[in-house]
Amino acid sequence: MSHPVMYFEVSGKDSEKLTRFYRDLFSWSINTDQNTGYGYVDAVEPGVGGGIATTPDGSPGQVTVYVGTSDIDATLARAGSLGGSTILPRTEVSEQIVIGLLADPDGHVVGLVEQA
Repeated sequence: MSHPVMYFEVSGKDSEKLTRFYRDLFSWSINTDQNTGYGYVDAVEPGVGGGIATTPDGSPGQVTVYVGTSDIDATLARAGSLGGSTILPRTEVSEQIVIGLLADPDGHVVGLVEQA
C-alpha cells in the first residue's frame, strides 16, 4: 500500500487570523465550525483538504501533514524502531476518522490517518 498525503493542518494562536490569511492568500474555501472554531479547508483537485485550528495550549503552533496508513499502531512501532517516537497513539476522532501522531528523529511531527 502506498502512503499518500491525506490531510494537512495549520495550527496557531489565532485560528480566525490564520483562516483569513490562508483564505486571502490562496483563495481557499474554508468552512468554520461555529462550535469549535475549526476551519475545514475544501480539497481542490488535485490537492488534499485540510484544517485550520487554534492551539489548545496557546503555543505558536505548527503545520502537520497527515499520511495514510492501513495500520497506525504498526506504523508508530516502525517509526519508533527507526529512531522516531509516538506523540499521540491511535486515537478515534469519530466513527470515520482514526489518527495518530509521530515525531521523526529530529522532532518533526507527522500525522497518520488510518485507511480501510
